[in-house]
Parts: sequence; structure tokens; C-alpha cells
Amino acid sequence: MKRESCIDRARELHDSGLVVDAHFDLLKDVLDKREKGRRNVIEEDHLPAMRRAGLDLVISSIFVEDRYVPDMALKRALDQIGALHGELDECSDSFSLCVDWEEVEAAKAKGRLAILLSFEGVEPISNDMGLLRIFYELGVRGVGLVWSRRNYAGDGCFFSRRREGRKGGLTDFGVRLLDEISRLGMFLDVSHLNDEGFQDVLEFYDGPFIASHSNCRSLMGTMRNLKDDQIMALAERGGVMGMNSCSTFVAEESKVGPVGSSHLADHVDYVKKLVGIEHVGFGFDFCDMFRQSTGSESYDCISGYGQVVELSAELLSRGYLDEEVLSVMGLNFARVYRSALS
Repeated sequence: MKRESCIDRARELHDSGLVVDAHFDLLKDVLDKREKGRRNVIEEDHLPAMRRAGLDLVISSIFVEDRYVPDMALKRALDQIGALHGELDECSDSFSLCVDWEEVEAAKAKGRLAILLSFEGVEPISNDMGLLRIFYELGVRGVGLVWSRRNYAGDGCFFSRRREGRKGGLTDFGVRLLDEISRLGMFLDVSHLNDEGFQDVLEFYDGPFIASHSNCRSLMGTMRNLKDDQIMALAERGGVMGMNSCSTFVAEESKVGPVGSSHLADHVDYVKKLVGIEHVGFGFDFCDMFRQSTGSESYDCISGYGQVVELSAELLSRGYLDEEVLSVMGLNFARVYRSALS
């Protein structure tokens, strides 16, 4: 199939199928801008590109920056949820905060973007197990135990090697947290968890779990990506891993030149061959808007939601069937979320 035909067919699939992004720091951006006096941030800054992608569901992280940890972590998380409710008051016909799969389907039927909330690190609850229930009541349905730093639940993995002391896996609090996640009916996310913590999850957690925004370490050797045995373990539990667009998690620019959608498609190929197409999805973690002020050398190899169809088109050009592309676009993650949130 010619490139132009692949793009056209990808657009048709995105318009008709279910499109899910398993990780986006949406609420961080919303809160930052609302604190500067902005309103309708989602409607004006995000929905136009999301609609071009045909996006139906986004999992918005609750991520707390280093400067707020530990003393202000709880307040910052609550402020993010408060900012979302402010947005809902201003534009409730365009998107919905959902707490179960039935509400996700209802939002899609109404033409609204569905939003699910997930922790990216449990710093907001510190070592207080009762706070997880409070956040559950506020709508949080996913738990990423750590970001790339140590907290009361366990150790995260750094993006690149650095001097550090002895690593740990999950703490006793982290292990008890797994039990509470199961009891409440939340989904578990292992992205950012170090190898030792991943192994602890396999030992102490019985259910399926996801890696919302992690690629393949065999193709790009950062600790943020998953090893082959980890991918196989995730697949054995019925989990899904989301392809991360961060260039330094995809390929080495010094070797391949500018990193693009074809290089991210290589990771989809790798997962498909290793464990099957039913265990890979979208988890783009678009961050270029945050990098502008940091001077980071990383960049999104897919330039935001407006360019997401390029990845689907690349898969079609490689001979993927429509059904396989639809699975990657959203049906795979939908299977896990439906099971966890029914």
C-alpha cells in the first residue's frame, strides 16, 4: 500500500475505531495554565489535536514535580483534580471525567473525550494507606507506584545511569499498597518502576498490570524501557505496554538521525514478535510543551496528537491488518481497563 493510501486508511481507522492514550500529563498542564489565569485549557489547547487523532480516552496522570515533594505533594495532587473540575464546569459538553468503563463508553457515544485519572507516583499519599481510598473517591482509578525517584512505596528507575546508592524494590508499604489496589478495583501501572520493584510486583500481585508508557530495552537500552523477560511476564498476566514517544526511549539519534514514527513502529514490531500484538498500545507521554523551558535534548518523535495517525499509517505500510492496528490504537488497553473497572 502506498504511503498516501496508508495515511488515508489510518485516518479512517482513527475516525471509526477506539483510540486510547494510556499516559499524558494533562492535569499538570491544565493546573499550570489555570494558575496563570487561563480558562478552558483542555478545550482550547488540547482538544483540537486530540480530535484530529480521533482520541476517545486519555489517561491523565497525577504527577507531582520534584519541587513539591514531599511537603506539597498532597496539595498539588488535589489542586490538579480541582483544576479538572474547574475545566468541567466551563466545558462539560466536550469531555467527561470517568470512573468506570460504562462511563467511558457513554462519553464516546456522546462524542466527548473520556478522561481517567492515574497516579504517576504515589507521593501524594505519602505513607498513609487511607489516602488511597480518598483519591479513589475523587475519581483516581490507576496507580503508578513510582516516578523515577524513591518514595514510600519503592524505588523508581532513572532515565539514564547516574551515581546512586544501593537500590531497593518495593517497601513493606508498597507491598501492602498492592493489596489495597486490588481491593479497591484499581489498575496497576509499572512504568518508572525499577527492575527490582518489577520483580516484587510479580511475586506479590496476582492480577494483570500495564506499563502505560514504556518501550523495549532490547531496542533502546534505557532503564525506563522493559526487558524481554519483563515484557513476557506482563503478557502472561494479560497486560499491555504503551509506546512512549520520547526520542531517548525510542532510538539513538546519533545512529539513526532524527527519531520518528518509523522507529517507534520498530518497538511495536518487537512486541508483536515477542508476545503478540494484543499486548501493545499507545502511551505517548507527549512532553514537548514541558521541555521548552528545560533545555532537554529529548523530543517527541511523534509531534503530538495531530500526528498520531502517522504511527498507524506506518504499521499499515508494514503489512499490519486493520484489526491489528485497531488493537494497538485502543482495543488492547480497553480490554484491561474494562476488566479492572467494571
